[in-house]
Parts: sequence; C-alpha cells; structure tokens
Amino acid sequence: MMPDSTPTPTRIEPLPQGLVPPGLGIRSRKIFLEDFDLPVDIGFHDFEVGSPQTLRMNVEVWVNAEHFPRTDTVAEAWDYDFLRTSVLQLVEGKRFNLQETVVHAIYDLVAARAGVMAVRVSTRKPDVYPDCRAVGVELASF
Repeated sequence: MMPDSTPTPTRIEPLPQGLVPPGLGIRSRKIFLEDFDLPVDIGFHDFEVGSPQTLRMNVEVWVNAEHFPRTDTVAEAWDYDFLRTSVLQLVEGKRFNLQETVVHAIYDLVAARAGVMAVRVSTRKPDVYPDCRAVGVELASF
C-alpha cells in the first residue's frame, strides 16, 4: 500500500521478446463511446424544430502507445468521462439543423486531443422512418 491507503498500481509488463509472434504485435489501441443516446433538438423540418429527437452517437478514438496506459492508474487512463461529458455538453441545450454539424463538432473536439492517431464519429436518428433502423452520418480520419 501507498502511504495514503491507495493500493499500489499494477504495472503490466510486456512479455519477454520472442514470446508474442511478430504478426500478433499490438497495432492499434482504441477507446470508444458506443450508442450514446441523447435527446437533441435537431432537424430543419417545421415538425422537427423544438421537438427533441433521439440522436445515437458513436465515437471511436485510436490512440498512440504513449497515451494508452501500461499502469493500472487513473492518472494514465484515457478519460472516458471526458469523452462522454464533452459530447453531452456540446449538444445539451443547443439547436442543430444537421447531423453533419454535430458530427463535425464532436470530431474536432476529439481529434484535437493529445495522442489521437485516428477518429471515427457517427450519429444516427433511429426514429425517422418506420421502415429503416436509422439514418445517419459518419466522419473518419481514414
């Protein structure tokens, strides 16, 4: 135990060289926020304005090795709360005409973070058409 009663963090040591086959080396590290549903005032049709709709958001963030934890500590973690809270603050109480605008704003917010190597952001409105699961938009850096 550390002096403040915080348990000593676990360090995840890589296996000795040669035990993991070269073809199975880690090539990407991804953090994601999946199917985050929020009521958003979105749409440009008269019947949509002022009537919040469910907007389902997905954010995938690939980070470099330096920004992906090897020690089991909060200080090293990529902050999921930041991701969720930032998206919530971005749309909460605001009005949007287009999903494209929302996606672009989320994309820019995430892409500006240190260690980000790739990003994919999508939104979809699941309640627009009775014969479709959803209609949506996606931006990706690849």
